[in-house]
Amino acid sequence: MQSLTILGSTGSIGTSTLDVVARHSDRYRVVALTANKQVDLLYRQCIRFSPSYAVLLDDEAALQLRDMLNEAGSKTQVLCGVDALETVSSLPEVDTVMAAIVGAAGLRPTLAAAKSGKKILLANKETLVLAGNVFMDAVRKSGSALLPIDSEHNAIFQALPHGYSGDMTGSGVSRILLTASGGPFRMTSLDDLQRVTPDEACAHPNWTMGRKISVDSASMMNKGLEVIEAHWLFNVDAGDIQVVVHPQSVIHSLVEYIDGSVIAQLGNPDMRTPIAYGLAYPERIDSGVASLDLFKIARLDFAEPDFDRFPCLMLAYEALRAAGTAPAALNAANEVAVAAFLNHEISFLSIARVIESVLGLMAVHDVAGLEDVLEADSEARSVATQQVKRFRL
Repeated sequence: MQSLTILGSTGSIGTSTLDVVARHSDRYRVVALTANKQVDLLYRQCIRFSPSYAVLLDDEAALQLRDMLNEAGSKTQVLCGVDALETVSSLPEVDTVMAAIVGAAGLRPTLAAAKSGKKILLANKETLVLAGNVFMDAVRKSGSALLPIDSEHNAIFQALPHGYSGDMTGSGVSRILLTASGGPFRMTSLDDLQRVTPDEACAHPNWTMGRKISVDSASMMNKGLEVIEAHWLFNVDAGDIQVVVHPQSVIHSLVEYIDGSVIAQLGNPDMRTPIAYGLAYPERIDSGVASLDLFKIARLDFAEPDFDRFPCLMLAYEALRAAGTAPAALNAANEVAVAAFLNHEISFLSIARVIESVLGLMAVHDVAGLEDVLEADSEARSVATQQVKRFRL
């Protein structure tokens, strides 16, 4: 019986995790659920799974949830704030932490889980983008087990040699092929991209995701962040990570070997597959995902990414090569720019303009600890907020 804390239980990854857990109630017990301020959904999850703790970041929402649970006779204890997220991520009775909080907000509780030696199912890519060396050092020191949940990185994990230790040459690995759907604007002209709306950017053709992640997918910044994540997870240089546009989203990623072999992981685009794999590893359990019908798919297409149409992807590669605080600045600037776009303050193409401006204005420093990351993140958000004003509609 594994005991779980689910960080971000009301998001798409969190709800998919609970769906898998519900299918295997004899194997998994939910100790803590957390959310930002989605009271109604978190309330229903608490009633269904009876966690010991529920955490909300919003004070008012926490008070509301506490009243609702008390009225229902629930014994779930309601906590509030970032410190509470760290607490439920490092509880002695918790074995596994699903890290599914979107954005930089997930960094501190995920790092707390790593320092506590938990099995971490990592769906929060920003943890590695912001503080890759700090986080991986904590994982190594504590002996924490780290399993990637992003469909692409989970696929790479499955396609790498068993027991891969980060030595590409010694393992016969040539390069990583990271697939990308291309999002809703894969064939859209630059002129038309200037006029796209937030709702259009959030209409992903294959995946159901939150609005921020959907915009990242539309700009291909999501793939850029995944390139940085792959670098830290698998100890692979930027030059050995090739993004491949694959619109069907059936091949989730591939690993190429020095003998010419290419091993791919295929499946329907449903996050319950990597979640189930991470929960049960090294076993496999039913995820609730339908079998892949190759005859129905009929064809698989591939293309190189268009850096003119998707400059965010190139900016991510540049930040990875610059190293230090550059990836943290990239991520912070992107979060500010995406929020401005969703708020109809800037155009879709101005997301990349804001990020590029921030990277050009900020000096790159080495990262010795978490404070260096948080300082760069704060500075980049301030600079990005000013740059949004430059490109305001």
